[in-house]
Amino acid sequence: MWMSILMLLAGISGNARAAEQYLSPAAMIADSAGKTLYIAEATAGQVAVFDVEAAKVTATIRTPGRPTGLALTADGATLYATCGGSKGKICVIDTGQAKVLRTLPAGHTPTAPVLSPDGQTLYVCNRFENKIAVINTRDGKQVTEILALREPTAAAITPDGKWLYVANLLPNGPAITAPVGGDTSQAGGPAPIVACSVSVIDAGKTAFDRDIALPNGSTGLHGVTVSPDGRFVFVSHILARYTVPTTQLERGWINTNAVTIIDANRKGLIETVLLDDVDYGAANPWALACTSDSKYLCVTHAGIHELSVIDIAAMINKIKSYSRAASSSADAYSAYSAGMQMPSDIPNELSFLYGLRSRVKLSGKGPRALAIVGQKAYVAEYFTDSMTVVDMNDMPRFRTSSLALGPKLEMSARRKGELLFHDASICFQAWQSCASCHPSDARADGLNWDLLNDGLGNPKNTKSLLLAHKTPSAMITGIRETAEVAVRAGIRHIHFAVRPEEEAAAIDEYLKSLEPVPSPYLRDGKLSESARRGRKLFQSAGCAKCHQGPLLTDMQKHDVGTGEGLDRGVKFDTPTLIEVWRTAPYLYDGRAATIEKMLTTYNPQDRHGVTSNLTADQIKDLAEFVLSQ
Repeated sequence: MWMSILMLLAGISGNARAAEQYLSPAAMIADSAGKTLYIAEATAGQVAVFDVEAAKVTATIRTPGRPTGLALTADGATLYATCGGSKGKICVIDTGQAKVLRTLPAGHTPTAPVLSPDGQTLYVCNRFENKIAVINTRDGKQVTEILALREPTAAAITPDGKWLYVANLLPNGPAITAPVGGDTSQAGGPAPIVACSVSVIDAGKTAFDRDIALPNGSTGLHGVTVSPDGRFVFVSHILARYTVPTTQLERGWINTNAVTIIDANRKGLIETVLLDDVDYGAANPWALACTSDSKYLCVTHAGIHELSVIDIAAMINKIKSYSRAASSSADAYSAYSAGMQMPSDIPNELSFLYGLRSRVKLSGKGPRALAIVGQKAYVAEYFTDSMTVVDMNDMPRFRTSSLALGPKLEMSARRKGELLFHDASICFQAWQSCASCHPSDARADGLNWDLLNDGLGNPKNTKSLLLAHKTPSAMITGIRETAEVAVRAGIRHIHFAVRPEEEAAAIDEYLKSLEPVPSPYLRDGKLSESARRGRKLFQSAGCAKCHQGPLLTDMQKHDVGTGEGLDRGVKFDTPTLIEVWRTAPYLYDGRAATIEKMLTTYNPQDRHGVTSNLTADQIKDLAEFVLSQ
């Protein structure tokens, strides 16, 4: 079976495009003089050097893998570029020579490198190992590693170098907000939430300090930045309204889009404000940056191809006035800053930023990278290999100019489908894109949604779309005959739109092109000793009866005794176990935070594999094998 999986992965990889001609700018950084921009061009496997005055790319630097993030020394002499996948690397680049001097090992899927102000320490997020590597830049050796929560994908350090803020892309833990099946572990405690967190690292001690939980429903946390004055941390994310049925889209009924403000000194959440307007969404907020005077915050909207420019002082003052009005205490804002969350309706107010923010339409598609030089915002657009320069000197009037980063290429069906998957303009009032609920490369958001395809009052956990077209039927209960049917139903009933058939067909092509990522549980591409023991248990416990073949699914529906409430006795589609390490939480309602919980706490009658007779060590081995797929 394991060899079959390896052959499947090799086949998928072999059928992938041999060389991607697109650039796909995914990260960008400016030198301190504001003369040069460095642009990580993901699918081209290179870093572009952009001359600001000449307004053109003057050189490109090849990297051994897709570049994902950039960090630049204060003198501009050395550029660090994270790149690669399961065996990631850090490229140390001499900017004067435009040449890679050496590469450093960097773990699984390194991204978001951040340099300490003195340039002696490099922090790198290892996305799929859920950790931050701390590297001494003098000798290139890793000093230590610090655990994050789930898929750390962005990071920023305070100007004094004392605190590192790390953005975790997805919620960590179960997807339910009430006890299920007699589990009373939450009884007596605060109401559980399902949300992303920001991990705070004490840079001086190179140690974890705390996690700051964002409001319930926060997911898709793509960006974080610290204001240059060191006062605030800003985080961009989706604020999902997953607790209500998906019956409409008006007024952000399903997904809204937000920035959360954290007090950088007290390390506590201040407030979350919506970036949407009352009747027009601001889908998929991504990159953030502040002007050097800390006056304005800029946020890219990757789903609607816009840039928001927000007056920071006016926003903070309005939050203060709201908090004082909601409390008899004159110092309510301090309570917010200290992390003592007070009742607030600001995260529900779609007009909160009215008069405080300008929305600037960009020329290209998919703005994911942002750098500010003086009063100009440089926004690199992922899908059109372009850059829009937004001149903020004459606000509220914004002059924009568009620049090509490379030759304009006709989009293949796959590339167009990837754009459409991330494009909220195909959605009614632009509230969300497909990526809003599948923010991790078309995988899952960690939330339960009460979709209308199988009735009301029975929420289901979001599924990964990897291999969806190879494993019919679709959806957790198999309610859609094929993934093709599900894609078209999603456009009609989740985007509330009628779109041309060729758009759905293009989305199909994109989803079919998705490739499994090697599991971080593998050791040099092979099963660990624990996983090899678990492979035998996988057979003896009966797991292989349903999770069979190279796709690890029999593509049938079964009642395994896990249904609760309206779903009691329901048969669920057997999911593939390929990349299951990436799809927590588990079971149809996400009640099991881990595979171990699924095999024990939520399998009391041995209907979901015979596991009650296994020891704790055997359960660990079995989970290790499952998570190695």
